[in-house]
Amino acid sequence: MRGEMRLAQAEMKEKGKHYGKGGGLFGGAGLVGFLALQALVATVIAALAVPLPVWAAALIVTVALGVIAAVMAISGKKHVSRAAPPAPERTIDSVRADVAEIKESAKR
Repeated sequence: MRGEMRLAQAEMKEKGKHYGKGGGLFGGAGLVGFLALQALVATVIAALAVPLPVWAAALIVTVALGVIAAVMAISGKKHVSRAAPPAPERTIDSVRADVAEIKESAKR
């Protein structure tokens, strides 16, 4: 039994190392992806700055990103409001009905 516990502990320790390393790599990938997105925004501004003044190009990109953020926020708010309230109402109602039924059967 103790041998199996040690084996399980060693196995979980090894898996934990892999999960930790994988999580760190995912975090690093997210950071590099965020930096790539920033570079893409700078590239779009630079491309628009060829026919326009730099300030106008930056303003156009900023407004476009603001509109995208606003649409995403409104959509997110709709989804959150659909989920409200966070309590599982149907389950609560079902449990209340079960409790009432048990109380009723206990009275008999």
